Amino acid sequence: MRSRGKKPTNTLITWRFLLVCSVVFLVFMTLVARAAFLQVIEPDKARSESDKRTVRVEKQHVQRGMIFDRNGKELAVSVPVVSVYADPKALHKSLISKVLRQARKNGEDQQALAENTVELDKRIAAYYSNDIRWRELADVLRIEPSKINSRLRDNPKRRFVYLKRQVTPAVANYIGDLRLPGIHLLDESKRYYPAGEVTAHVIGFTNIDGHGIEGIEKLYEKSLTGVEGQRTIRKDAQGREVEVLDERERVEPENIHLSIDQRIQAIAYKAVKSAVLSYKATSGSAMVVDVKTGEVLAMVNSPSFNPNNLSDAAPHKRRNRAITDLFEPGSTVKPLAILAGLDYGTIQPDSIVDTSPGWMRVGGSLVQDTRNHGKMTLREILKYSSNMGVTKVSQELPKDYFVSLYEKVGFGSDSGTGMVGESSGLFYPNRRWSDHEIAALSFGYNLAVSTAQMARFYAMLGSGGVMRPLTVLKQESIPEGERVFQQKDVEAVVHMMESVFEKGGTAQKVHVDGYRAAAKTGTSKKAAVGGYGDEYVGYIAGLAPASNPRLAVVVMINEPGGDVYYGGATAGPAFAEIVSNALRILNVAPDKDAVAYVEGKDNDA
Repeated sequence: MRSRGKKPTNTLITWRFLLVCSVVFLVFMTLVARAAFLQVIEPDKARSESDKRTVRVEKQHVQRGMIFDRNGKELAVSVPVVSVYADPKALHKSLISKVLRQARKNGEDQQALAENTVELDKRIAAYYSNDIRWRELADVLRIEPSKINSRLRDNPKRRFVYLKRQVTPAVANYIGDLRLPGIHLLDESKRYYPAGEVTAHVIGFTNIDGHGIEGIEKLYEKSLTGVEGQRTIRKDAQGREVEVLDERERVEPENIHLSIDQRIQAIAYKAVKSAVLSYKATSGSAMVVDVKTGEVLAMVNSPSFNPNNLSDAAPHKRRNRAITDLFEPGSTVKPLAILAGLDYGTIQPDSIVDTSPGWMRVGGSLVQDTRNHGKMTLREILKYSSNMGVTKVSQELPKDYFVSLYEKVGFGSDSGTGMVGESSGLFYPNRRWSDHEIAALSFGYNLAVSTAQMARFYAMLGSGGVMRPLTVLKQESIPEGERVFQQKDVEAVVHMMESVFEKGGTAQKVHVDGYRAAAKTGTSKKAAVGGYGDEYVGYIAGLAPASNPRLAVVVMINEPGGDVYYGGATAGPAFAEIVSNALRILNVAPDKDAVAYVEGKDNDA
């Protein structure tokens, strides 16, 4: 009887045991299945969630490379600045938390207030407006409070918005002390240009993100930028580094050493700016080139701009006119016509050219001088800038040969600087040339060149007939060039060009203190619709010292106002100032037979 009564109890216990085991087994299998699902079928999601909590990426920032002049003087440096940005979503969460905490202190129902969005937004706005720190933030950033409020409060779902870029460390420290929720500071760097407007067109500038926009900054963007380093690490719950997942070394940027000499650059800029203001010209440019290497020692323009403050940097001020603006060079290319005759053998250094009666018709068009000079030596042709003289010399030459020389000396091609925006000029040697077009070409019309191209041509004369590309980078050795003219012919023409500064020459009032100079002035009308207008361009291009040329200098004054517009008068004084001071800076010994010029009644030394 007792054994029969125990069976149901044993059965019940067995059933319960089996049930518990089954449940435990199902739970276990569920966990195994889930683990298998996460580890095998969809492992990426689990890894992603784990990485979000443990993996950190540390960046190793690099400063932008510096730009130096040839003597190691800083022309562009990076200075530390701080940018202020906000996280509107984090700010909104912080305000909600503070409003609810205040409600709890006042004995209100937090849950009810949180669900009442209208009342909650009203209290958030009141709490925000009563916090004086936001007005202090607006004041220190010099931004209208309404603008600050709109960036912070208009869209609480945003995660990032700049309040102000590139503030000083002092301002950043003040903002940090305010301890405002959702406001963060980001370390950055800002480009600073110590020379300001003096080197603005050469160096260029960067945008607010540090990317080169103009000049050297853009030309060598990759070299100046470098590559940031990066370390990917895993941290534990206490923030300790436990594993390095990936590490990339940063690539330091290069420093650029220019051929520019800051001292000569400053002298040239002062001289050109003074000439532009004195003669009420639209603009002016100048270049100084080392004839032995092709290095550009100075490249200036006026008007210029301050690259440290672009608020007044209008587009016409930012243009590097020395390489972009084109003009018909006028009489500054007349030495090439004389050189062509000597090179081809149709004339000799002591040849006489009869320019009587001072005018003639070529191809139905008139070529004339200001007066009848009669028989002239080659030296006198350059001294008095005779259109008749160079026309008669060019008429004795084959057209193809004469035109090819202009192409050979660099007209119609880049000067070699590689600068952003450089123009190759306007010259089409392969077209048919009429007799009058050849004549006009000999005295600087029917082609358009830049100041840089003219500087390259005169550097060729200074090097004795060796053509080299111009460069804005400092050269450690003398680059090879291409000989385009015999040295004896070039030296003969350079000696003839000294006559320009003699009495009766086109630059007789211009004297280079302490040095012999050889130059050629030029004045050309500016082309306009249907022909030529009433505006002029004044040029002077030359070499110094003439006994052993070291520098080629070209000065251009565009559209001088008033009655004085000839190149010798407008550009000549700037040329003399640049040459004499630059040669002293380079420790070039003065010529023994050259004396300081004292102006007298007749402007004779």
